[in-house]
Parts: sequence; C-alpha cells; structure tokens
Amino acid sequence: MDLSDSTWTDADAVDTDLALLPVGSTEQHGPHAPLGTDVLTAEAVAEAGADAHDGEVAVAPAIPVGVAAEHRQFTGTLWVSEDTFRDYVRETVASLAHHGWDRVVLVNGHGGNVGALREVASTIVREDDAYAVPFTWFEAVGDHADEMGHGGPLETAMLRHVAPDLVAEDRIEEAREGASDGWGEWVSYANLAVDSAEFTENGVVGDPADGSAERGAELLDLAAEALVRLLEAVESRDVELPPHK
Repeated sequence: MDLSDSTWTDADAVDTDLALLPVGSTEQHGPHAPLGTDVLTAEAVAEAGADAHDGEVAVAPAIPVGVAAEHRQFTGTLWVSEDTFRDYVRETVASLAHHGWDRVVLVNGHGGNVGALREVASTIVREDDAYAVPFTWFEAVGDHADEMGHGGPLETAMLRHVAPDLVAEDRIEEAREGASDGWGEWVSYANLAVDSAEFTENGVVGDPADGSAERGAELLDLAAEALVRLLEAVESRDVELPPHK
C-alpha cells in the first residue's frame, strides 16, 4: 500500500507491521540523467519489492534530499548534514511506528547515505520502539554491483527501464566523454578527493552506454527479489534485544 495514494482510512485498514521507506538524493547525475535519479530508483525498487512480497507492506513517501555535499559544484544538487538526515529518517520511522508499522526497511538509492543510514538504523533499534534496517539496492544486484559508478551503467539502465522519458539519449556520448573510470583519486588505499568534481568532468563515473533498458529490468528484478527476502527475514525476526548482563 502506497501511503501517498491512500486515504487515512485505507491506511488504518492495513494489517501489517512492515513498512518500506525509500531514501534517495537530489543531485547531479551527469548531463543525461535527472537530478532525482536516486529517488526514482529507490521508489521503483521499493514498489517492486512490495508488489512481490507475499503480504501487505506500507510504502512511505520517499525522502528526496540526502547526504550529497560531494556533488555541490554541480547546479541543482541539494544536501543536508548527516545529523539533519539521521534525525529526519529517525523521526519518520517513529511516525510509521506510531501507527503500528514498526519494522521498517530503509530502501536506499544513494551511496552518500549509506554510512548515515547504518548509524541511524542502529540507533533506532537500540533506543526506539521500532526496528529498522538499511537496504541499498545497487549492492543487491549480484555481479552487476561491481560496475556501480555514478550516472553510469547501472543507474542509466534502471532509468531506461523505469523512467525512459527522463533520460536525455542525445547526451549519452557527451556523458561518456566527460566521465571518469572510477570513483575518487586513490593512493595507498586512501581517497585523496573530497568532491566528485575533483575527478569527473561532468559528474559521470562509468559508461552509461552500457546501461540498456533490458539490463535495467534485470537489475530491478534482482533488487526486488533481494528486498523480498529481507522483508521476510524482518517480518519473522525476534527483534527483542538481549538483556544487559
């Protein structure tokens, strides 16, 4: 059940303690992909997972602004501090739990959110009347995950499958020409670069031409299957913490 499309009485009739909270970012994805890429893909995976799950799931509206200061040199990018982001996620989960949806999977579409989501989920589990676990879709797509860049093959493939009208196909070659091969500037296992503009001319990492719509369909299936397995585990898990010794 999508909360945004439902009435409160529809929501009240849902018999489940499971919820999905999509989390993304509003940030540059090169000259060919929209600023909302991370929101669109997180929403698509959450919806596909909810549809495939054998049971009811409440799907919350997506959080559209995340931890993205690393893209600030590119116009249109929005960001908040990690503290603000964690507080917003935590209080949104508390709202869901207030209505009985107290087992929440945070469906993430942005790499910059990963650390903050891990921290806030741990805080929620330890301190709040809820259980939360983060799930980043591009980490759950098998061998494809090795090619995750930024506005590169995986994200372009997903967009071509779920929102093809938003991909500027006439700019794919431009995106390729200004892209970097990898994320960061690495020396002795340390990344010297703070922001993406230090190593990619137009914000792209990886080759978007390798992201076909067919590949996007496969990615969505893989991510949804992984999300369903996670939902089943969260639904059946004993979430009581061990007592202090």
